[in-house]
Amino acid sequence: MATTIEVGILLPTREAVMAGRPETGPLLALAEQAEAAGFDSVWVGDSITARPRHEPLTLLAAVAARTRRVRLGTAVLLPALRPPVVLAHLVATLDRIAEGRLILGVGIAADTPAVRREFEAVGVPFARRAGRCLETLAICRALWSGERVSVDGKHFTLREVAVAPTPYRPGGPPIWIGGSGPTALREAARLDAWFPLGPSAAFVAEHWPRVQAAARAVGRAPGAVTCAAYVTLALDDDAPAAERRLHAFLEAYYAAPAPVLLARQAAYAGPLDGAGDWLARWVDAGVRHLVLRVAGGDHRAQVDALAARVLPRLRGTR
Repeated sequence: MATTIEVGILLPTREAVMAGRPETGPLLALAEQAEAAGFDSVWVGDSITARPRHEPLTLLAAVAARTRRVRLGTAVLLPALRPPVVLAHLVATLDRIAEGRLILGVGIAADTPAVRREFEAVGVPFARRAGRCLETLAICRALWSGERVSVDGKHFTLREVAVAPTPYRPGGPPIWIGGSGPTALREAARLDAWFPLGPSAAFVAEHWPRVQAAARAVGRAPGAVTCAAYVTLALDDDAPAAERRLHAFLEAYYAAPAPVLLARQAAYAGPLDGAGDWLARWVDAGVRHLVLRVAGGDHRAQVDALAARVLPRLRGTR
C-alpha cells in the first residue's frame, strides 16, 4: 500500500519585501498555480519586524478566496506576539473563509537579536515567550468551543469571554508546532503535528519515534499526531551555482552566516532530480507532509518543475 505524502509550497513573502516588490498579486497567482499544479498546501511565514513580510493571516484570507482545494498554513506563526482573544477571533474568521482548510503552524521563537527586538517592539517579554505561547494556544482552543471562558493563568486573566463566529471545524484548526528543542518535542505529542525546520532527516528519524511514544503516553490514538517538515531547496543543474544561491539566500533572509544557519535548518542545493532523492529521505524518516521553500530563482517555473518531476516520485514512495 502506498504511503500518503502531502507536499506544500511556501509563498515568498519575505523575498518579495526584501526585493522591494510587496505587491500581493504575484503571490496570489503563485498560490493559484500551486493548487492547479497539484500541491496539497500553500504556506505563509510570520514576522512583524525581525524579518518583515506580509501579515500571514490577512494574506491567507486572500489565498483562501482564490483557491478551493489546497490547505492553507502558517509556517510558522508566533502566538506569543498576539493577545489570545484577538488571535482566536482572527483564526476563527480565517478558518471560516477557508471552509476548514486552515492549518495553524506555530512556533515559540528563535533566540536572535532581531527576534528579541521584535518582542520588545510588540511589548512582550522575550524571556516569557514559551509559556505565553502555550497559554495563548490553550486559551484559543477554549474560545473556539464557543463557550464563555474564564482563565487565571500565569500570563493572562479572562472573565467570561466568548468569541464568535467559532471556526469552521469544531474545536478549531489543527495546530502544528515547529521547532526541534525540548519544548516543541514535548508539546507535539499533545498537538496535531510536529513541524520542525530541520536540521536533517536523520534528526527527524531519531526524534519522531519519541514524539509518537509521548503521544501514546498521554492517551492519543495512533496517527493523531502528524510528522511534517519545512525544508529549503536551491535548484540548479550546476550544483556549485545552486550552493552559492542557497548561501546568498539564507544570509539575506536571516542576516547571519550561511554555515551557522545550515547547522540548524535543512536545505538542499543542486539539480532537481537530486532534490527528489533528498526529499525521499524525509519520507523514509516518517515525514508525511513536506513544506518546500524555494531559494531564489523563478518561483513559477520551479513550482511547475517540482510538480512534474518531484511530486510523482514522493507520492509513489512505499
